[in-house]
Formats: sequence, structure tokens, C-alpha cells
Amino acid sequence: MAEPITNYVIHTEEELKTNPEYEGLPTGTVVHGDETIKFSELGVDEDGLSARLLSLSEYFFGNLHHTHHVFYNTVNTLSKQGKKTENRTFIDLKVIRAKSGRGGNGCVSFFRDANRPVGPPDGGDGGDGGDVFISVVNRNMSSLHKIKRTYEAKNGTPGKGSQLDGAVGEDVIIEVPVGTTIRWIPDPMVLKKYLYRREGQQLDDIKLELKCDDKNQIQLHRSGYEPGEGWSFKENDEEYYRSREFFTDLNKRVTEHDHELVVEEFRQDKFPLVGIDFDKPTKRPIPLLRGGRGGMGNMHFLTKDIRNPRFSKRGREGITSFFLLELKLIADLGLVGLPNAGKSTLLRAISRARPRVGHWEFTTLQPTVGTIFTSIDKDPFTVADIPGIIKGASQNKGMGLDFLRHIERSGGLVFVVSLEKPNPVEDLKVLLEEVGEKRMRDKKVLVVATKADLSETGAEYGLLKQFVESEEGWKIVPVCAERGENIERCIRLMGEIAYQ
Repeated sequence: MAEPITNYVIHTEEELKTNPEYEGLPTGTVVHGDETIKFSELGVDEDGLSARLLSLSEYFFGNLHHTHHVFYNTVNTLSKQGKKTENRTFIDLKVIRAKSGRGGNGCVSFFRDANRPVGPPDGGDGGDGGDVFISVVNRNMSSLHKIKRTYEAKNGTPGKGSQLDGAVGEDVIIEVPVGTTIRWIPDPMVLKKYLYRREGQQLDDIKLELKCDDKNQIQLHRSGYEPGEGWSFKENDEEYYRSREFFTDLNKRVTEHDHELVVEEFRQDKFPLVGIDFDKPTKRPIPLLRGGRGGMGNMHFLTKDIRNPRFSKRGREGITSFFLLELKLIADLGLVGLPNAGKSTLLRAISRARPRVGHWEFTTLQPTVGTIFTSIDKDPFTVADIPGIIKGASQNKGMGLDFLRHIERSGGLVFVVSLEKPNPVEDLKVLLEEVGEKRMRDKKVLVVATKADLSETGAEYGLLKQFVESEEGWKIVPVCAERGENIERCIRLMGEIAYQ
């Protein structure tokens, strides 16, 4: 059975096969850069929203590995080891729950003084609920580990007498580092029931039915009262007022006002189907979820037929949604190599970064960004050193996809190949295959042949040099990082790639 949850419905492949309504549906696509989302079209509703059916893997651009492990509540032992070994915490995937504030209720109050025990109505409006914002910063923030799991803006406070409006709820600003993407996701606790024992390709079996507008934005759901509802009564109950003609006439006008609020919420409560990619700092915070509007106090309901309105309006509800944050490090160059190729030693020799170095597999367990200075008249450039890539990394072997994402934004790639190995050309071919054509596209390439002192005849370097120079525009440099040999030339060639 499909389970309706707020603004989406989750289906399974088995369920859809037995439902003739989902047969022969027209299809469509949403193109986002190099990525494409395919979906089936279920029709357009009275609000002009298109119901789209797409698999969970399609929604995440076919990524069946590193994005989804956050839903399984699995803890990667290498991540734990990395924190313990390198004495730092690096998190690049995080699910957050964000909630905007509820509007405060309107007040029922009447002016009073010594000569007038009951005067005209003076109940103020409730304050609007707080908003949730995203702010992208570029200062000392290169991990998501400080991001909290839950962010809740404050509710607006109720109105008061003497026509005093309630205070607006305090906003929440979520600060994320440059390079963060944010995607709307279903409630993870609901999704886990469908994901249980469905890792890998079986994620195609899980379908999301979403409502989207003609700009490919997901329509979010905000609970709350319908237009003409949401009253708070004093002295008499709702049935009493609903039976009175003066209240019926008033409620017709209030219903029109409520409808305007609903239309405003409908316009605001959207999020891009493809998410938002924050590749640069924001000048000002960007609204993520808007708070609910405050309810009207009884001072608004004084008419020739209603002299003592003993009723007010409740505040509008806020909105709750879940989002997946994914960080892809931004650096000028990406440093890629097999385990024990000498990447960390090289980076330590040429930069101010100090990753832990040793003689074992997966020495660097968390990505490191190093800053490299060339000359006083040039800006420094940065290099992202990711943990060692092994054969099968592109299929997520050895946490490969967890690491490869951090070189996607780099303008150039530096492949580190050890001449200590018997066949460095094959090692380079493995790296090229795992990085993949898409990540290689439009990138400058430098190959650094490390441990050059261990190559007795130089034959290995000669073969590697011949292979590299067969590729147009690629360059190669041999170094011995431990002895500091040829480091300056390596820095110069890296700078040529970074500054292009």
C-alpha cells in the first residue's frame, strides 16, 4: 500500500505493477548540468501542480551508494578511525530537520478605564513565526560536523491588549561551508521502513510521488486550518457563533483574507527538485522555510453589527521538512593516488597541511585541503588530498565514492603514481578508470611520479612518461618528497594547472 505522508507518497515497484493506473504513463526529464532526472507524469491537479513518479535512485541522480547510507544509520569504521587517528572530525553528509515557527494567536481584549468598564475591542495580532535561513560561509569551515540535526525557529508570541501585537519569532540561520549542496528528502524514519534490506540496485524499487510546479520545484506541505476556520472563541462555543448571521457575514470576508494567506504559503513553500548547489559564499542568508503568519486580534472584527467581538484568529502553522546536506570540497587541484603512493608525504612537503603519514593502507582517512604558496606576487592555490583510491572505488569499494566527490569541483587533477610499484602505468590506468570520464572532463592533468629514488634503472619512469605525454596537454614530473628533490618544479607545474 502507498503511504501518504505530507507532500509525497512512497510506493514500491511490486505495488505499482498491480495497479493499472500506473501503466503506460507519459515520461519527462529534468536536466541539471551533466545530470538528468527521469520521471513518469501522473497528471496535473486543480492547483496546476504536476504529480511526478520517480525512483529514489533517479531522484539522487543515480547515486546508489554514498548518498543513501545516511538513511541506514550505518557508522563507517573508517570514519571513526579517521577521527581517532587524525584527531579531527570530518563529515560530508548530514540529514537535518528544519522547522519554521508557528504564528502567535490573536488576542481577545477590550479597552478599560475607570469610567468605562468595557470599551471597544483592542486585542492585538499574534506575531509571525520565525523563518529558517541558509547562510554559506567561507571562513574556517570545511566540514559539516558542527551542523546540528534539528533547527527550529521560534514561534510568534500571542497578541496583547491595548492593540499590542505579539513579538515575531526568532529566526534560525544554518551556516554551511562553501561547496555544500542541499536536497529535500522524505522523512528518514519513514523512508527507512522501505529501505530496509534494499541496498544497492534495489533502491530502484522505491518510488516517490511528488507534486511539482512548472518550474520543477517541489511543493512542500504545511498543515493548518482551512480558510474560514481557525477561530478562537470566548464565552460561547463555535456552534453558537456559526448559527448567528452577523458571524456568518463576517466570516465570508475573513475567509477571503485566509485564502490570500494560503496562496502566499503555496507560493513560498517550494524547493527545487534538483536541490541547491552553494558553490560560493552568500551575501545574505537565503530563506529555506518561512514561518506562519500571526492570527488577527479582535480589534479587527468591530462592525456596526458586532460591538463586542469575543473571538480572534489562531496563528498559521509553520512548516517542517527534512534536507540532505552534502559537502564537496572546493580546491583548485585534486590530489589522487593509490594507497601508499606517497600523496600525504608530497602534500606535506609542498604545503602547510600536515596530514598524518605512515606505512599502511588508507593512511589518510579523511580529506585534507592544503594551501600552496608559489611567489609573493601570486595568490596561493589549494589542493584537496583525498584518501587512497583502490580498484573498484567507483563502485564504492573502500569508501571510494565517499572520497571521489571531493575532487569533482577541482579545476585540475594531480595523479600521484609511485615508481616503487612494478607497473606504474597500470596504476595510473586504474586511477583514470576509477575517477571516470565525467570527473575528468575539462580538467588539466599533472602526473607526479613519487619515490623516484627507488627506481634503480629509470625504466619505470620512462614508460610512465611515454604514456602521459601521449595525452594532449598532460604533464609529468618525478619527485622524491622525503628528500625534497624536484619539489620546486612540482610546485611550479601544479601552479600552472591551478592558475589556468
